[in-house]
Amino acid sequence: MYDPIIFDLDGTLLDTLSDLAAAGNYALREMGFPTHETDSYRYFVGNGIPKLIERICPKNSDEQTRTRVHGLFAEYYEQHKSDLTRPYYGMPELLCELKERGITAVCNSNKDSVFAEVLLRSFYGDSLAEIVGAGKGYGTKPCPDAAVYLAEKYKKIGAEPLYVGDSGVDMQTAKNAGITACGVLWGFRGKAELEEYAPAHIVKDITELRKVILG
Repeated sequence: MYDPIIFDLDGTLLDTLSDLAAAGNYALREMGFPTHETDSYRYFVGNGIPKLIERICPKNSDEQTRTRVHGLFAEYYEQHKSDLTRPYYGMPELLCELKERGITAVCNSNKDSVFAEVLLRSFYGDSLAEIVGAGKGYGTKPCPDAAVYLAEKYKKIGAEPLYVGDSGVDMQTAKNAGITACGVLWGFRGKAELEEYAPAHIVKDITELRKVILG
């Protein structure tokens, strides 16, 4: 039995790609830099906003430039973070079912805690017992500290935690934390990347995830 269930956010609970790309490209345009196709952002996200900024900026950009781009990104994203962002099909219903069954769902994200909290509460209400994003005092994933904290806080006798995510960063986080991992295929990355970390489970849809969690 798995409990608690620790979810990643971007690419797992919410499809945030279009809004992240819009914010990134806005910042780049304001700086007079080349922009990127939305699909390219699949490989820019996952390690937190500072790393995203580093990846989208022109090669060899200095720290001052990246700081300006980060500020423009945050300014835009604050106003437009939910323009196109949506929950993945079936996920709100799954989280409601988990809560009804007494299974704890939480979130561990590299997204800024302020953005993570607003987005997840907007789409999922109180289905998530706790949301730990960047700025809460834990290292950026794949640092396992936040995952370990959540697993320990919500552990139940006779159950083990499960980490659910769409990227290699998530699988590595689970491995570093000593937590069973489940990779999902509806997110930003692909099966090959997940398989590199040999997670216990890889699922293609919410139905398969439900079976993994509930047995």
